[in-house]
Amino acid sequence: MKSKVVDHQLTTHIGNACVEILNNWSPMSGFRAVREAKTSIYEGESTTEIASLIYHNDRKVLYIADLCNGLELLALYIGFIVCMPSSFWRKVRYIIIGVIILDVVNIARCIGLIYLQEYYEYYFDIAHKYIFNVTVYSVTFLLWVIYTRKIHLNNETIQVG
Repeated sequence: MKSKVVDHQLTTHIGNACVEILNNWSPMSGFRAVREAKTSIYEGESTTEIASLIYHNDRKVLYIADLCNGLELLALYIGFIVCMPSSFWRKVRYIIIGVIILDVVNIARCIGLIYLQEYYEYYFDIAHKYIFNVTVYSVTFLLWVIYTRKIHLNNETIQVG
């Protein structure tokens, strides 16, 4: 069984950050994040998933599952940076900056979903499945393009863009 320690921490962080921003930096208030276990039965198999739920005035507005916390995308981003030829400190710098940017984008994505759930529920599903996913992956791709703009191979500079 795989460990979910990093997943749980990241999911909790995303939920708490959304609540902090919405309650303190927006005209909206009354949000709280709670870790809850959800048990599902599929084809006779029972599975329990712990997720971060966002409540607005005691009404569920967003369910942040571990699959939605961005961990796989962060691992993919870091893996790409590590595999590309560059100096150690350049890799470290781009990993730290990229992880922070992707975390902020994922928090903004969740806040956007909360806003849609509250005011434009009709658009929630298309935004969740397509628009926000394209946005997050586009930011990741843009970070990769920026990183690869000046990569040195055999004393030659390859410039993209």
